[in-house]
Amino acid sequence: MEEIAFTMQLKPGVAAEYQRRHDEIWPELTALLHAAGIRDYSIFLDQDSGRLFAVQKRRPGHTTNQLPDQEIMQRWWAYMADLMETNPDNSPVVRPLVRVFHQP
Repeated sequence: MEEIAFTMQLKPGVAAEYQRRHDEIWPELTALLHAAGIRDYSIFLDQDSGRLFAVQKRRPGHTTNQLPDQEIMQRWWAYMADLMETNPDNSPVVRPLVRVFHQP
């Protein structure tokens, strides 16, 4: 499994709403992520800064690069755009992180 990590940024005062929306994540979005090869996906929040830290484990041959073209993904981004820093297409601004240590 490939493991990647990245950060995203919430707007001030929206952490509870962000949590609520993820507590009610759409089943069709979960199915899409799984079909793309994502097998483990966690998002953590630094409550002081509103910075989100995400980790994904992806199977070999994953197709996550095709997710932006999917209508469900685009609808989710539009639904979440009022809560976070986004690009012009409503996708979250993602800052990739470089692994500097791993203890298996």
